[in-house]
Amino acid sequence: MTVTTLAAVLLLAGCASDSAMMGSGATVTASDKTRMTHVGFLSDYARLRPAPGAEGAECWRDPKLDAKKYDKVLISRIVVSLVAPKDPSAPQTIDPSDLKTLTDYFHDSLVKALKPQMQVVDQAGPGVLVMRIALTDLVPTKVTDSVAGTLIPYGFVVEAGSGAATGRPAGSTPYMGETGMEMQFRDGGSGTIVAECRDTEIGRKYATDVDGSAVGAAQTWASGYLNSFQAWSYAKNAFDKWSLLVAKRLGELRGVPQ
Repeated sequence: MTVTTLAAVLLLAGCASDSAMMGSGATVTASDKTRMTHVGFLSDYARLRPAPGAEGAECWRDPKLDAKKYDKVLISRIVVSLVAPKDPSAPQTIDPSDLKTLTDYFHDSLVKALKPQMQVVDQAGPGVLVMRIALTDLVPTKVTDSVAGTLIPYGFVVEAGSGAATGRPAGSTPYMGETGMEMQFRDGGSGTIVAECRDTEIGRKYATDVDGSAVGAAQTWASGYLNSFQAWSYAKNAFDKWSLLVAKRLGELRGVPQ
């Protein structure tokens, strides 16, 4: 790691609580199609396809859907499907308080993203779009491994390329956290399923933003690096990413200016 890069990371670390400095974190996680889940929460997985603008998520939408008739949204209680981890060395258990913290965070993130364009309600009915969500794959970052990898001289060079070499997203490492979700949208009046999506996001310790500005690229890199030392930071990044994508897509379908 160069002195200049290290200095930038340390500078941003001191401002890690400043969201303006750290950026949105949208590129700190990346979708991994090889880790998409199939837990039975959705009605038909065979019809899911990569969705334009969804950054890797797979979706299906009823071609007859008229999104403009929905001006309210109900975010159902988020459920969690715990399955055996794909990696035998991954943690086999999760603290219940962590689960509550994560589901509360995701719910609040969705409310924040959707409120500017839709009223968030707690009862289904005509004009209400009901969102049902299952977290289907929760793997925390192995913080001790992240610290160990960082302490090895020039270890970051090997780590930075390990993602692509092992079939994981570029910039990821074997000890990064991952988060899967399956999401279903129903008509609040009839209960009819109108859309479904799924995605699994992997944390990127060495994340880059090649399409952004130099400042934005530095923010993305620092966010990915700093989050690799916290167990659930990548999960929260994924929640924020999904919330923004849902709000953006609903706004497009409803003709709401973005």
